[in-house]
Amino acid sequence: MWILLGTVQGSLFDGRCRTSDLRGMPVMSVPRIASSTLAFLADLERHNERPWFEANKERYLVAKSDMEAFADALLERMLRHDRIATTSGKRTLLRIYNDQRFHKDRPPYAPRFAGYFARVKPQLRGGYFFHVQPGDRSHITCGFTGPVAEDLKLIRQDIAYDPEQWSKLLRHKSLTRNFGPLSGARLRTAPRGFPKDHPAIDLLCHTQFLFRHPFTDAQVLSPHFADEMNAVFKGIRPFFDHMSEVLIADANGA
Repeated sequence: MWILLGTVQGSLFDGRCRTSDLRGMPVMSVPRIASSTLAFLADLERHNERPWFEANKERYLVAKSDMEAFADALLERMLRHDRIATTSGKRTLLRIYNDQRFHKDRPPYAPRFAGYFARVKPQLRGGYFFHVQPGDRSHITCGFTGPVAEDLKLIRQDIAYDPEQWSKLLRHKSLTRNFGPLSGARLRTAPRGFPKDHPAIDLLCHTQFLFRHPFTDAQVLSPHFADEMNAVFKGIRPFFDHMSEVLIADANGA
C-alpha cells in the first residue's frame, strides 16, 4: 500500500517498507529477505522429514510469504525493462515439496526457495530462474533448459551458419560482466547432420544454453539484493534478444 508523506508502513519482514518522496509520489518498495527465512531453510535441510515440517509449518508459511513479497518487488523492477508473463511473486515460486512418486529415497522437501519469471511468448524467448539457499548456494540462472526439437534445430542452424557472430555474442561485455561462461548439458558426439570438425562443434553439441551467477548469503540478506538480481537479469538481454530473433524465424531466416 502506498503511504502519504511523513508516514511509513512497516512490514513483518526485515527492512521492507513503502513510503513517498517529498512530492508525495510513491517510491518502489525496498525488499529485504529476512534472516529467519534462511534460518528456516537451514533447519529444514537438517530435519528434512514430514513430522518436523508439520511442527514448523508456521515458520514455513512466514518464510514463504517473505519470499513472495521479495519476488513481487523483484517483478516490479524487471517490468521496467522487460515484458514478463508471470503476474505475481506468488505465481513465480516453485513448490517446496519434492515429488517422491518415482524416487522414494528423495527427501520430502527441497530446502530452498526458487522461482521462475517467464517472458511474453512467442515474441520473447528465454526465462529468468532464481534459487535461494543458505550456505552461499544461492544463484540465478538464465537461458534455455530444454529447447524443443524445432527450436534446437533453429539454434544449431544459426550457430553453423555464423559461428563468428556467436563467438562475438558470447564475448559481449554484458554477459562476461554478469555471468560465467555458457554452460548446460552437451552431446558427447556431433549432432546428426553436422560435421565433427565444424569450427563451432563445441557450441553445436549443446542441448542446453545456460548462464549462471552465484550469490553469497550476505548478498541475499542485503537490502540491495533485489536491485543486484535485477541488474544481473538485465545483463542477459543481448543473448535473449538474439535468441528471440533466431527462434521466431523459419529455417530460411524469414
